[in-house]
Amino acid sequence: MSDEWKEPAADKTEEKSWKLLEKAVLAGVQEQRRARRWGIFFKLLTFIYLFVALVMLSPAFDLQKSAARGQEHTALVEIRGMIADEEAASADNIVTSLRAAFEDPKTRGVVLRINSPGGSPVQSGYVYDEIRRLREAHKDIKVYAVIADLGASGAYYIASAADEIYADKASLVGSIGVTAASFGFVDAMGKLGVERRVYTSGEHKAFLDPFQPQKQEETEFWQNVLNTTHQQFIESVKKGRGDRLKVDGHPELFSGLVWSGEQALQLGLVDKLGNTSFVAREVIGAKEIVDYTVQESPFDRFSKKFGASVAERLALWMGFQGPSLR
Repeated sequence: MSDEWKEPAADKTEEKSWKLLEKAVLAGVQEQRRARRWGIFFKLLTFIYLFVALVMLSPAFDLQKSAARGQEHTALVEIRGMIADEEAASADNIVTSLRAAFEDPKTRGVVLRINSPGGSPVQSGYVYDEIRRLREAHKDIKVYAVIADLGASGAYYIASAADEIYADKASLVGSIGVTAASFGFVDAMGKLGVERRVYTSGEHKAFLDPFQPQKQEETEFWQNVLNTTHQQFIESVKKGRGDRLKVDGHPELFSGLVWSGEQALQLGLVDKLGNTSFVAREVIGAKEIVDYTVQESPFDRFSKKFGASVAERLALWMGFQGPSLR
């Protein structure tokens, strides 16, 4: 009788083992299918990327751009994002684009299409000086700055070098000022019982160290540096805008405030309201627009953004941000 009961129990155990084995095999097959699908997806993605890159580098693509440049046209140079070294809107990239636009015999006029919060005063100053030099060397080609969403601080610094500035009625324009940000961790370190040790050669070498108390004379010195940079900014804007700038009665003009395009028009910060196509068609008289902006590869853009992001995080962690026209 015991043998009769053992046989069904053994059969059930064997059946469970087969079911477990079957599930394991099915799971393995499903995992292989999933891995195969992802493999196909990434291969397809790589193929699309290479195909697009080949098209952009192909002679046919260059011929298409050359054909557009074969007739009189409006030259476009984009200033987008942060104005800083190693960024898309670096002085090197902008200046290279501007020189190419001015040197093309078919260029009727140049449009600087701006959508930027500003950035480095040095980079902005380089571009400002180059625009004025190119205008002097090519008196028959005028430069028009067209502000899209934002043309503030260093971006407006650059725009003020143009012959005329256009904006949308809702654009944000101005922010003629200088800023430098930092943090102070002295009290926090005292509460944590952490001692800061800095060894320098030079009395004020570590005057921007956020882990040490501020000294009155060093704070005043740094403020004078910012004031000097601000004054350079103001003088450049005045030189570029001339009598169009409504300075009298508007002391807030250089205070760092921003205005809408409609308000900026009343203050003389911009000349007229209009967009890029309007300027090309109605002002320059060449509706064909050719983009001369230096284009970076997607890989370069990713690398620079990653590097800039790491550097920015380190700067914030250290608690210091240098002078900026933002």
